[in-house]
Amino acid sequence: MRIADVLRSKGASVATITPETSVSGLLTELSVHNIGAMVVVSPDGVVGIVSERDVVRALQKRGAELLRAPVSEIMTSFVATCGPNDTVDSLSALMTTKRVRHIPVMENGRLAGIVSIGDVVKTRMEELEAQQEQLQAYITRG
Repeated sequence: MRIADVLRSKGASVATITPETSVSGLLTELSVHNIGAMVVVSPDGVVGIVSERDVVRALQKRGAELLRAPVSEIMTSFVATCGPNDTVDSLSALMTTKRVRHIPVMENGRLAGIVSIGDVVKTRMEELEAQQEQLQAYITRG
């Protein structure tokens, strides 16, 4: 299965945030959208990604003052990305290798979606269920 297929079923909407947004603002947006990470964008395009884990790690080091700091101070600037024609298998390998849970999808230099580890697991479960149904149909038909 391709990433484009995953985006077709889940949607291509991506919650984004600017590098200047405060960490407190980030937390509000994560809560409002019920998500675990946001893509950081500037007029030049994608400049980073920031997750709940980034906040937790930085909060432990810096304390409550972190909440007033800009997202740019805690975001990951080197963003692992994939394309819509990549496979879910290759994305799983990328997530494992990079130890990340969210991968922005880029198409022709623009943000086209985001895929989370939850999306990958859901896709795998659907594939396994379909295979099981096909096997059961094959066995019962003789």
